[in-house]
Amino acid sequence: MKIITVIGARPQIIKAAAISRAIADKFDGKIHEIILHTGQHYDDNMSRVFFDELNVPKPALNLNVGSDAQGLQTAKMLEGIESAIQHEKPDAVLVYGDTNSTVAGGLAASKLGVPIIHIEAGMRSFNKAMPEEINRIVCDHVSTLLFCPTDSALANLNKEGFNLNSQPPYSIDNPKVYHCGDIMLDNALYFAELAEQKSTILSDLNLHENFVLATVHRQHNTDNPDRLQSIFKALLQLIEGNDRTLVLPLHPRTKSKLESALSKDLRERIEQASNFKVIPPVSYLDIIALESNADLILTDSGGVQKEAFFFKKPCVILREETEWVELVENGNAKLCGADEKLIVHATDELLNRSDFTYPPFYGDGKAAEFICSEILKHIPC
Repeated sequence: MKIITVIGARPQIIKAAAISRAIADKFDGKIHEIILHTGQHYDDNMSRVFFDELNVPKPALNLNVGSDAQGLQTAKMLEGIESAIQHEKPDAVLVYGDTNSTVAGGLAASKLGVPIIHIEAGMRSFNKAMPEEINRIVCDHVSTLLFCPTDSALANLNKEGFNLNSQPPYSIDNPKVYHCGDIMLDNALYFAELAEQKSTILSDLNLHENFVLATVHRQHNTDNPDRLQSIFKALLQLIEGNDRTLVLPLHPRTKSKLESALSKDLRERIEQASNFKVIPPVSYLDIIALESNADLILTDSGGVQKEAFFFKKPCVILREETEWVELVENGNAKLCGADEKLIVHATDELLNRSDFTYPPFYGDGKAAEFICSEILKHIPC
């Protein structure tokens, strides 16, 4: 069987590692994977280093679309993916998550009559102001095999009219919906030990204890000066006047907005705070090392929310909603948006709690093997 896997953003490269590893270990000679990189993340620190570190096969195709207005970027992807499908004639196209690369892969394949496999299907924030929400909804509704990581994702698709008891043969008009667990758990379990052995980020930053990790990259936050200013004021407040350290790997999108969004006084205070460590983007092994050793994580990233849970760390979510509702309902995370007071209060509250529980929301760490076996069963070749 030949499949084209479409990736474009750093989280998708990480997710692809689980499927590519399962193919190499369990399905060699049965599934031939062609990786197409749209080039949505084109910075080496946001892309190439991840292929090297996670042992993901190098992309056979790279569209190099780079950064652009969403419409133009997606149009370039559509053109390139369509051409690749026509040339390679795959049995299916596999996409991950909710980026522009995801929706471009889904649209291009569906219009050429090629089955779509959507991993991380069914996730909903119920906020259509987020581009990611539009992307994931569109992709779900043109897919043939939909792999849901959680019970809530399965319930979302049921509410949208998907038949959870559909029978083969499966198609775009008769899709199959699965609850399979989360491939990110597969990766967290696989790479945690490797990160402990190989990552030097803790010693490089002189981090021993009492630090929190923050990541900020969502367009909803970065492109709104008031929200970005409020978030950074809160982050600074968390470390002023105490011995706590804050580590912030700076996403290129966030970096490009800081000078115009933050007041001069706030920028100077951050620069002068020795325990506010703003660092370049880090590798996956380094982010795992930081996540697994931090006291708490603040993020607007869906993937980092889950990784906080995997490593049993409380999480402050810098959004008003989350797709991973079970984290909030179980008390492992708190929704704070960009509200400075809420962020500070939630951080203090979570750091002083010790009664967290960690139910198996995300499966058993073998989602990738299950997905590959189902692809072989139900995609004709």
